[in-house]
Amino acid sequence: MEMSSIIDAFDRVTKKQKSSSSKSQEIIGQIGQEIEQTLSRMQSSQDSASATDHKLILGEVKTKLKEIAPLSQLEGAHKELNSALSKYPKTIEKSFNPDISKAYRNVDFDIHTVNQIIASHFYREGQFDIGDFFIHESREPEAAADKSPFLEMYQILEAMKSRNLEPALIWAATNNERLKQSGSDIELKLHRLQFVEILQNNGRDEALKYARTFFAPYATSRMAEIQKLMACLLWAGRLNSSPYSELLSSVHWDKLAEEFTVQFCNLIGQSYESPLSVTIAAGAQGLPTLLKLMNVMNGKKHEWQSMKQLPVPLDLDREFQFHSMFVCPVSRDMASEENPPMLMSCGHVLCKQSITKLSKNNSTRFFKCPYCPSDVEAGQCRQLYF
Repeated sequence: MEMSSIIDAFDRVTKKQKSSSSKSQEIIGQIGQEIEQTLSRMQSSQDSASATDHKLILGEVKTKLKEIAPLSQLEGAHKELNSALSKYPKTIEKSFNPDISKAYRNVDFDIHTVNQIIASHFYREGQFDIGDFFIHESREPEAAADKSPFLEMYQILEAMKSRNLEPALIWAATNNERLKQSGSDIELKLHRLQFVEILQNNGRDEALKYARTFFAPYATSRMAEIQKLMACLLWAGRLNSSPYSELLSSVHWDKLAEEFTVQFCNLIGQSYESPLSVTIAAGAQGLPTLLKLMNVMNGKKHEWQSMKQLPVPLDLDREFQFHSMFVCPVSRDMASEENPPMLMSCGHVLCKQSITKLSKNNSTRFFKCPYCPSDVEAGQCRQLYF
């Protein structure tokens, strides 16, 4: 969703509000100062001054207040503020259509699955009390299965915030083989950070003892990195003024916490980001296009309900693009569930309908690949997805 116009309009309102408030404070200050000076003059001359003198003083302050002209000054500032405020709701209405019902189809949702997704989202975000309450209210006790792993994850993250790596190291050691299979080196990174902490807080001897215990398995594959850490021993007690001072940066802790979250979610078969959050964000971004489409197709609701492919592109940010769309190089058609991409024995890919036409609807018939001289048997082509 295009939010820049809304943000700009909001910024204009806040800017005018601050300007109006500042002007009001300035004028009130001027009026208060004049009144205080007048009272001071009247009190200082109270014994000797006559009523005529007091009237003269009051006349002078009245003239000064007229010169300040508070109402005319405030009127201009408030006029600009009211103008910005009146335009802001119109900007919001253009971007946020209150009636979004026409942009979605009548889909039969499995309420049981939806409740599980919502409960899992709460646990993933660390909102365990809310997740428990939601499960109780929705009567979905099976959804509580996601609580235990995410609870463990957040306990480890909380420990890392306190610079306690022990829980994370125990987790990494327990899942050593699975981490290796996924190509992760997070265990070494945890040991590296622990080594630096020990060197800073416990001294050279303890750090060397730790290195001998835990760095040996990485000696062949990560020697350069281990040598750098060993050089840090020469700067014990003054590492912050050494060539390796960057190892003390808190950025390493933040990055490692994020990487730990990614690897933890990967091992429990969950995505790093909440599917519910991603789905809602992507839907909000695509909603304006769908609303415009429905305005064009007004009166064709049946056609919209049965449509399997949008007639217009739905541009989403790269963060929401998880699968590339395949367009058949022969037919120029986009792959779909009915016309999926097929991998041929030569390694090239065509859509199923194109292969059917080239093989003349005969699964045992050979045909020439349009991109290489290979002979391909239709029956040996493998569907890639859908």
